[in-house]
Amino acid sequence: MKILSTNSNEPIWRDTFPHSKLPEKLEKLHEIATNLWWVWNHEGAKLFGEIDSTLWKETEGNPVLLLQKLSSKRMKEIMENSQLMAKIEYVYDLFKTYINRQPDRTKPSVAYFSMEYGLTNVLKIYSGGLGILAGDYLKEASDSNIDLVAVGLLYHYGYFTQSLSMDGQQIANYEAQDFSKLPITQVTASGGSPMTLEVPFHDRIIYAHIWKVSIGRIPMYLMDTDIPENSDWDRPITHQLYGGDWENRMKQEYLLGIGGILLLNKLGLKKQVYHCNEGHAAFINVQRLVDHIENDKLEFNEALEVVRASSLYTVHTPVPAGHDYFDEALFGKYMGHFPSRLGISWEEFIDMGRTNPGSNEKFCMSTFALNTCQEANGVSYLHGKVSQLMFSPMWKGYFPEELHVGYVTNGVHMPTWMATEWKKFCYEEFGGNFIKDQSNKEIWQQIHKSSDEEVWNIRKTLKKKLIDYIKTQYRESWFKNQGDPSKVVTVLDRINPNALLLGFGRRFATYKRAHLLFTDLDRLAKIVNNEQYPVQIVFTGKAHPADGGGQGLIKHIVEISRRPEFLGKIIFLENYDMRLARRLISGVDVWINTPTRPLEASGTSGEKAEMNGVLNLSVLDGWWYEGYREGAGWALTDKRTYDNQQYQDQLDAATIYHLLEDEIIPLYFARNSKGYSPEWIQYIKNSMSQIAPDYTMKRMMDDYFNRFYNKLATRSEMLAKNKFVEAKNISDWKKEVAAHWDSFQVESFHYDPKVFQPTVGEEYTIKIVINRKDLKSMLGIDIVYTRDHPENHQLEFVQSEPFKLVKEEGPRLYFELKRTTMEIGQLKAGFRIYPYNEKLPHRMDFAYIRWVQS
Repeated sequence: MKILSTNSNEPIWRDTFPHSKLPEKLEKLHEIATNLWWVWNHEGAKLFGEIDSTLWKETEGNPVLLLQKLSSKRMKEIMENSQLMAKIEYVYDLFKTYINRQPDRTKPSVAYFSMEYGLTNVLKIYSGGLGILAGDYLKEASDSNIDLVAVGLLYHYGYFTQSLSMDGQQIANYEAQDFSKLPITQVTASGGSPMTLEVPFHDRIIYAHIWKVSIGRIPMYLMDTDIPENSDWDRPITHQLYGGDWENRMKQEYLLGIGGILLLNKLGLKKQVYHCNEGHAAFINVQRLVDHIENDKLEFNEALEVVRASSLYTVHTPVPAGHDYFDEALFGKYMGHFPSRLGISWEEFIDMGRTNPGSNEKFCMSTFALNTCQEANGVSYLHGKVSQLMFSPMWKGYFPEELHVGYVTNGVHMPTWMATEWKKFCYEEFGGNFIKDQSNKEIWQQIHKSSDEEVWNIRKTLKKKLIDYIKTQYRESWFKNQGDPSKVVTVLDRINPNALLLGFGRRFATYKRAHLLFTDLDRLAKIVNNEQYPVQIVFTGKAHPADGGGQGLIKHIVEISRRPEFLGKIIFLENYDMRLARRLISGVDVWINTPTRPLEASGTSGEKAEMNGVLNLSVLDGWWYEGYREGAGWALTDKRTYDNQQYQDQLDAATIYHLLEDEIIPLYFARNSKGYSPEWIQYIKNSMSQIAPDYTMKRMMDDYFNRFYNKLATRSEMLAKNKFVEAKNISDWKKEVAAHWDSFQVESFHYDPKVFQPTVGEEYTIKIVINRKDLKSMLGIDIVYTRDHPENHQLEFVQSEPFKLVKEEGPRLYFELKRTTMEIGQLKAGFRIYPYNEKLPHRMDFAYIRWVQS
């Protein structure tokens, strides 16, 4: 037999990652690196830049990866450098002093759930505004010393990285994250092996490893299903943020909600308030209901009282289509095993996610959140009103203005988003306690005493940093996708630090109207090509991979930017992330926002700009509806002129051109002998003193406690006392009302006929007697006034006034209302009876209504 000269099977490769091991003297660096404190504390980030400036840039500001790549030679140099070692000790002491402070026990503890968190560009578990807000919230919770734990998902690929093709088409690149190189720590079991969470799905167990992210004093736990214990069908649950089909979305939200509560249970963490940041997390209340029913032996309605009393739902979308809906088959596949554990029927369960119970509507996560959370809020004053209107069909008999749905206007974490130059300025001008008291307007007023020249120099410095960043970061990618190298050189050469620089950066959804500036290209060309008053515009933003309209808009802007008259004057920067955002919102002169009103729930990019002396030009929508002050920015009216959106877009575009030509550009270039416009500086000072302090995350955090957390914690504690006796009492009361709601009768109505043709200023009395008959519970009654809306002719709420209970005799209740008419014009009046219990948080909690004939 001939012996073969070769014999080899296929190579078997295994990833290895040789990395540095820090000497004991440098271990403190690792401790700092694995806590995101360094993200918003300049001393921490600066220290890593000094450890190795080249690696700091190469790793895109990732201190964990920097330390892994640190050479033995460099480690030795650091340890021999007494000044640098002293700097390490100094920063470590700052870090430990901050971390070791105990939580404020006078404030309620909070469990916070969100699908995404934007904390740093290094950790890609965010896509946009919702995640950035959640990340800012956790940072401020740490700064405010709140006892808070956050729960989310650890995405293997995160959200996509954006690049552009030669013709300007968006390319979505999903790049895997190597968890070993991130500032996160795997949670381990007692034996040192990875902790594994078991999440029972309808027909199998899903397993998740747990990773901890330390955000200052705040722990965040993230679940990861991409592990060998799971099937190939389930491992991708945590692959992509908002990726996959509706079934994968269901699995993600199941994991976040059901798994999130099981995770906290496994860790032994109980909190007073449970906060759903959007409807994605609403399933937390399914598991919480199960826990109370199975562990505390409560009936379903009793458990619902307990869960509701400690739950808050924050909505971030202004339109019904923006919520998550699941058809009954898909919902039933994953949630069908819960009704038996809850002790209710399938129809009763799915109806908790329907606006109209008993219908064939899809299950809506937001509706379920509203039905299982005592409190709900929008994210700006205007969005609160929009949310009341959007959700009003759930509580028939009440008008939108009467609903309990409130608002907390979004803010931004100032230490993260305010440039270092401004922070230094504020410390020097406002005092060392500035950060702790950052929402105090009196402190900010001191900016008017500051030198105009100093303010202008900061603005020039930040603009130069942005321009340098653009030239450094985008040179290579532009050479790849622009085609003609000479055009790239032209663009880079034409970026003018003396030009008025306008910025537009956000998600490219069509309602954001990024196209508005391009409505009249001839007029725009004249604006940007005025050699005496140069203007340049920077655009950036991603479109969801499934949003063809948004992607088309990006392509359209890129095409326009490459036309000869706009080359180097209009610039599109790809891959909008937190690094670019920090440069952009501090480096431009004017921040533009042009949404279709009222579709901007809040918007926070303009708030970040405010923290850096950047002026806003925006539609009066979202936060700017509240924030705009004359002489501190510019606004497009909140009034709509045309029903036709195309006509309205043309009008709004013309308004923007007018503001630029007649107000903004002349103001900016009204420069004195020192090279700046005193009037422009006055706008900056007005903006920072009158607007900025109202839109900090500190103010937002305080609002959540004052408007929601405190009362939730107080009421939930009351319901839980003595083995939930009050929860059981309220549940029994509701059962009694529901059983006998149809039994009571109005026995008499006494009123002067002039009540319905009143004279302004005269007092009238109305008396009503109700016989409750079999109903034992107390009732209330109010008179409701409405008028026909002049445009849509629908009934518009004017006001309501409650009757006073003057006597109770057996089943009879005697009510009286003395009223002085103050309104002029035609109104409609109606009488509304409702069940009354002083221990209810609000009337939407038990929205039984009977309108009665007068």
